[in-house]
Amino acid sequence: MSEHRIAMVGTPCEIMAASKLQYYTDSPIDVKLGLFCMENFSYKYFGNLLKEYDLKMDDIEKFQIDKGFVFLLLKTKETVKIPLSVAKRIIRKNCNICVELTSETSDISVGSIGSDDGWSTLIIRTEKGEEIVNGALKQNYIEAKDLTESQFKLLNRLAANKINRNLESIEEREFFARPVLYQRAKSDDSIKKEISESEFLDLKSNVIDVGACVLCGACEYVCPDNLITIDDTKPRMNGECPNDCHACFTVCPRTFIPEDLRNDNSKAIGEFIKVLSVKSVRHTQGQDGSIVTTLLDYLLTNDIVTEALIVDKEDHLAWKPYAKITKDIDEVVKSGGTKYSVCPVFKPLRNIGEGVN
Repeated sequence: MSEHRIAMVGTPCEIMAASKLQYYTDSPIDVKLGLFCMENFSYKYFGNLLKEYDLKMDDIEKFQIDKGFVFLLLKTKETVKIPLSVAKRIIRKNCNICVELTSETSDISVGSIGSDDGWSTLIIRTEKGEEIVNGALKQNYIEAKDLTESQFKLLNRLAANKINRNLESIEEREFFARPVLYQRAKSDDSIKKEISESEFLDLKSNVIDVGACVLCGACEYVCPDNLITIDDTKPRMNGECPNDCHACFTVCPRTFIPEDLRNDNSKAIGEFIKVLSVKSVRHTQGQDGSIVTTLLDYLLTNDIVTEALIVDKEDHLAWKPYAKITKDIDEVVKSGGTKYSVCPVFKPLRNIGEGVN
């Protein structure tokens, strides 16, 4: 049993990787706070796109995607709008095969879709998530109200649109390339057999080389011999897999999904206990009503978790995301806000001094 109880924040693919880590290993991740995510952008190509608007990453104070545009609030207090139809050309290829909008295997999902300005839509998915939200309400960290019927329908409609659009992308990709493994409806016994016959080379050919890698870093984290490194482009193997090791293939969010974690796409936002519209009472910095920051504050202050696994921005490279583990609420507050590009979120777990069983 891990001595660490980590609260993790992540996108749907990162949350799925965390769920597989919990399913297959003695994971230090205890609470999963999932984000709503339509897609993410390549950091490098985002920088190139900004050049077309005579801008640099350094010029930007805040990003926001809303109503068909990428809004850039500049440090000069000007706002620049980039049509999402233009920005879509820099979306990472793996996003086109993702059929999750709302982080369905999290304990709590958070996003702005459906709620009024300044409020967040919050989906409670597990008993643990319900206990956390009730505690945060009782201690006056957040306030809550019901989502209206029209707001709930909007959330479901947008989630269903993502499913339908990307199922078409999956069908097209499978016509020209390898099957998209995480969408295979296989029994757990069949998955166990596939895993027993797979290693990094199988991960490379079925996920990495076909543009399905989400760059989460789960493979790097679980490699028992530290042979896998992951950078801004893809995971790489330095050496040969040890005999009978299947760890990297097992936990990748784009390989086969166990039956308990798999959504059959018939429920647009997945299984849930309750959906609320919530607002922070404690924090104003950040996006989506600062709810993620506020929940992490509640979890750390009440010693429900020992640390938080978050994504912050590099000080020397504007808007470049990197993951870190912290106990410091001030660092959690500083990291608030969406980055719109990804990084190996599980990399810091290597530093907490625990192996993976």
